[in-house]
Amino acid sequence: MTTFTDPQAAAPAETRAGGSGRVPEQRRRTFGQWFRHKGWRHVVGVVTTLFAVFPLLYVLSAALNSNGTMAGSNVLFSRFDTGNFEALFSNPSRPFGRWFMNTMIIGVVTSAATVFLGALAAYAFSRMRFKGRRVSLLSLLILQMFPQLLAVVAIFLLLNAITDVVPWLGLGSQLGLIMVYLGGALGVNTYLMYGFFNTVPKSLDEAARIDGASHVQVFFTIILPLVTPILAVVGLLAFIGLSSEFVIASVVLTDPDSQTLAVGLYSYVAQQRSENWGVFAAGAVLAAVPVMALFLFLQKYITTGLVSGSVKG
Repeated sequence: MTTFTDPQAAAPAETRAGGSGRVPEQRRRTFGQWFRHKGWRHVVGVVTTLFAVFPLLYVLSAALNSNGTMAGSNVLFSRFDTGNFEALFSNPSRPFGRWFMNTMIIGVVTSAATVFLGALAAYAFSRMRFKGRRVSLLSLLILQMFPQLLAVVAIFLLLNAITDVVPWLGLGSQLGLIMVYLGGALGVNTYLMYGFFNTVPKSLDEAARIDGASHVQVFFTIILPLVTPILAVVGLLAFIGLSSEFVIASVVLTDPDSQTLAVGLYSYVAQQRSENWGVFAAGAVLAAVPVMALFLFLQKYITTGLVSGSVKG
């Protein structure tokens, strides 16, 4: 025998009495309970944010204070003037504008070439099957564990020997520095792109190949538009790393007119008794503008590119 239950009779007494169908409000938690469950996270977030923002505010305050010392800028934004920025562009022996353009040229060219070479290598590892494929991919990843800093002496000797034969590719040339950077461009970037390329269905390649498309046509017309997020991420990371690279650039670029921002700005604080931290801070603020603008422009691709590239490999 089937038993039917009256929904109104089964409802709580408060609901039946009020007739509004609302569940009674839960008891408010005390401040201690809230802090124990969630509040401490807000405290950690605020402290971390202050810890990260304070150095940026300090550098900006020093850039806007033309007293010339960092010790005199203990009080943030105690003075506002553009003296440091004027001194930055008025010194002929330290051409900041030339340094800025050199950094942009080297960064853009190297980043674009890094993305292109990495995409070619990732496509080959993802779509082609050849002898030594796994060993080559693992070798790229292992070699990337050793930074180019360990090869500074070898790079210097190699470029010094090349200078006698091909001067425009040896020491003091920006093209030589770009080639050195491209030599270490593969590795993690290729492995990251390889994981993202594997998320693209191979059925798209097969359909294009049936229609008569070659590997080049498949790569440029089908694969590249679908992997735009990872291309943007790799290009952004490469540009950020190159814009702040100092050691190799200081060894390769010997002419002040061909130096980058990282090498040129170091001359303001290199000598112990002639430090000019205010002008250095002004240059650092201007040097951060292109990186920040590029980061904001490509921000929508960062999460998608990193997460999708690490799921499948």
